Amino acid sequence: MSRPITLFTGQWADLPFEEVARLAAEWGYDGLEIACWGDHLDVWRAAEDDAYVRNRLDILEKHGLKVWTISNHLKGQAVCDDPIDHRHRAILPDRIWGDGEPEGVRQRAAEEMKMTARAAARLGVKTVVGFTGSSIWKYVAMFPPVGQEYIDAGYQDFADRWNPILDVFDEVGVRFAHEVHPSEIAYDYWTTVRTLEAIGHREAFGLNWDPSHMVWQGIDPVSFLWDFRDRIYHVDCKDTKLRTGNGRNGRLGSHLAWADARRGWDFVSTGHGDVPWEQCFRVLGAIGYDGPISVEWEDAGMDRLRGAAEAVKFVRENFFEPPADAFDAAFSSGD
Repeated sequence: MSRPITLFTGQWADLPFEEVARLAAEWGYDGLEIACWGDHLDVWRAAEDDAYVRNRLDILEKHGLKVWTISNHLKGQAVCDDPIDHRHRAILPDRIWGDGEPEGVRQRAAEEMKMTARAAARLGVKTVVGFTGSSIWKYVAMFPPVGQEYIDAGYQDFADRWNPILDVFDEVGVRFAHEVHPSEIAYDYWTTVRTLEAIGHREAFGLNWDPSHMVWQGIDPVSFLWDFRDRIYHVDCKDTKLRTGNGRNGRLGSHLAWADARRGWDFVSTGHGDVPWEQCFRVLGAIGYDGPISVEWEDAGMDRLRGAAEAVKFVRENFFEPPADAFDAAFSSGD
């Protein structure tokens, strides 16, 4: 298969970068989608230190790997979020958290995302994956009632905060791929439409397609690919298993921990859930997506060493490229 398969390192950030590279190479991955936390990638150092950039690339080369994408979900989350609270303190470094004053956190997170674009360019990477955060996710249940003007203000807040970040992405020739995900400004079909409208459909902003977040919401990931085919800048392969058929397990998770059998759904290792992978892969071929297929391993019920090794085999065996010629070309009576 000609399409590169990469491993997203976010769930492996407790391990040294070189150890993750070694494991990924042994399992048969072609490269890494590098997370900008742990010791995997410091974007400020990458943006300013030639030796640091060379070190990251040398580690990849040593293990026969490449990098097409870097990801900075944790800092991107803080750009728009309201409230900023103890959850953010747990995922942000001291240089972003500072004294914890919310607007200061948002401003420093925005600067981090600008530096992420610069770091990507220096690594030779054209796509950054991440979250945007949202000032209006707290209104998702719409009770107590919330006026439309507050929703409108939320999309304006997103545009005001992200347009200056995207200006830097344009400046260095890198694109941002927003992961459509609950708790973000775009989390389903119609919020994605609204998000793209809010920034005038500018080219620097596209989508990271991760079907696992769509399946449990009842959104068709195949139709999503087709409808947003000009904005699919990156693909993450993660799966979801639904358990909502017993009349008790709900879609919202019921404040139950991952892998609790009472949950209505769980993230599971690629190929073990309800994502219609063959249909998805066919449409990815039909829309001409030519980027990497990146495995994002999340499964609270399976050891990650087994899950990641299985997932790359699953993708290799099930993803296929469209044919070079139409199957009925051989029927032609022409010379």
